[in-house]
Amino acid sequence: MIGKIERLPLREVWKHEAQGLTKWLEENPDVLSDVTDLTLSSAAREQSAGDFNVDLVAEDEAGNPVIIENQLGKSDHDHLGKLVTYLTAVDAKSAIWIVADPRPEHVRAITWLNESSSASFYLLKLEAIRIGDSAPAPLLTLIVGPSDEARVAGEVKKELAEGAALRQRFWTELLQEAKGQTQLHASVSPANRGWASAGAGKAGLSFDYYVRQHDGQVYLWIGRADGGENQRIFETLRAAKATIEAAFGGPLEWKSASGRRSCVISHPIDRGGYRDGERWPQIRREMIDAMIRLEKALRPHIDKLKV
Repeated sequence: MIGKIERLPLREVWKHEAQGLTKWLEENPDVLSDVTDLTLSSAAREQSAGDFNVDLVAEDEAGNPVIIENQLGKSDHDHLGKLVTYLTAVDAKSAIWIVADPRPEHVRAITWLNESSSASFYLLKLEAIRIGDSAPAPLLTLIVGPSDEARVAGEVKKELAEGAALRQRFWTELLQEAKGQTQLHASVSPANRGWASAGAGKAGLSFDYYVRQHDGQVYLWIGRADGGENQRIFETLRAAKATIEAAFGGPLEWKSASGRRSCVISHPIDRGGYRDGERWPQIRREMIDAMIRLEKALRPHIDKLKV
């Protein structure tokens, strides 16, 4: 005969959080080892962490302290704050938060901590069950824990954030310097994206700076809603290619709309990009000079467009 699991109110099994649940976990740290990748021992209650007392401090297999914080209810901000405070106070490498009902916002918070910090955080859901007339038993479920994937995701997010900040600085400095030489981008505000764009005087046409990690370019972007119209504008300009390149002072790259909607007339900048900070002054000078020459070469032909 197969019995049926019955879930019990936690307060019927552990009437008091500190004297009931915490004391029981102190005596049975192996139940946490079963659900995490930690081997815990030497659990001790009410350990001092500055002006506070931690529910439990155990040791992992390497002898590092592990913070254990318990809640016989829904997760809350107070206990999340305690978890982080206690971990830093005792210089622990891992923290376990045991709750009856993990809120979605706290699941996300623990996930973020695993992505963003060098410590390991575990969020466990605690239930009490029995089968038939058996004694009550704990049922612990791992909701969030550390993983290699989380660490990689955290590094990627950190790199993206750093890249956005670098691009913002790069455009701030370039646009400020450009104002002393041309008014083309004078009203453009720096942003953390990869380009800075200014209208070319015709709808759907713009003069753009573009920068990547280690290179960049300046270009005329032809991007109206109608791809066929973009191609016609592009071909009109390309008919004057020799005159335009002579005015620019060198060859340009002409990319038509084949396979895509927009067309581009560009000049690459190979000196470096936004991650080459030591070369930013030279990169800025080269990009601004190229943009001034590009606009000068294309302006008479853009102004004549019947669009």
